[in-house]
Amino acid sequence: MARAGLTADRVVAAAADLADEVGFENVSLSALARGFGVKDASLYSHVRNLQDLRTRVAFLAGGELIDRIAVAVADRTGREALGAFADAYRAYALEHPGRYAATQIRVDQSLVADSPALRRTAEITYGMLRSYGLAEPDLTDAVRLLRSTFHGYCALESSGGFGAPRDVQRSWERAVDALHVALTHWPREGQPG
Repeated sequence: MARAGLTADRVVAAAADLADEVGFENVSLSALARGFGVKDASLYSHVRNLQDLRTRVAFLAGGELIDRIAVAVADRTGREALGAFADAYRAYALEHPGRYAATQIRVDQSLVADSPALRRTAEITYGMLRSYGLAEPDLTDAVRLLRSTFHGYCALESSGGFGAPRDVQRSWERAVDALHVALTHWPREGQPG
């Protein structure tokens, strides 16, 4: 029987909070159960196993991230939209390191199709990039460039990997400027570079 007050949403939200405190890789069903003051078995009526819990945290965090990005990019195009997108992404990654780490896990593709948050992520990201005149397959390539740049920068920044005295914020702004130039002058598939 499910413990009174526990729901799948509460369990997942608590796991996301715990991930921000101790790191996504350190979230366990035992630690989560201790936080609720219940036995591990009490959680199994809400999540199937640790992988299910991690996937649910990934979807929760992905939804939070794209909600933040959507507000930031609303009614913007080009460099302004790109900057707003990038800044919202970076702020979320730095403010919620455990949740952000969850967004980077590989999720079963059969679950992706049913996720409104992931569909919305694609719509907003591809919509922002279409303002640069990109179409497939260039859109997919551009998404991969942005994701790898943003993720790499955030991962290095959060781990203290930037040791040079140059202001990290200024370097971020220059990186976004460089991405804008790259997107504006994107070498189209099939055209000579």
